Amino acid sequence: MSDAPVAGLVEMVTALAKGLVDHPDQVRVDADATGESVALELRVAPEDMGQVIGRGGRIARALRLIVREAATRSGVRVSLEIVD
Repeated sequence: MSDAPVAGLVEMVTALAKGLVDHPDQVRVDADATGESVALELRVAPEDMGQVIGRGGRIARALRLIVREAATRSGVRVSLEIVD
């Protein structure tokens, strides 16, 4: 698997998360590629967790949907985990 789609997904998630939080300097996205799939871990400041998850998990679901769609277009299977 090429690193270009993974790097693009990491940049996209980072940009989206930085737009949601109060402490954009503490946003970090790690990628772990295993075979044909990629696991992305989004880390934000503890006080920003609610802004990334949203009421009832709506923002988290939307982020996962956007990432999954972008990954599908790149031919990569991806999962997004929001880590505290």
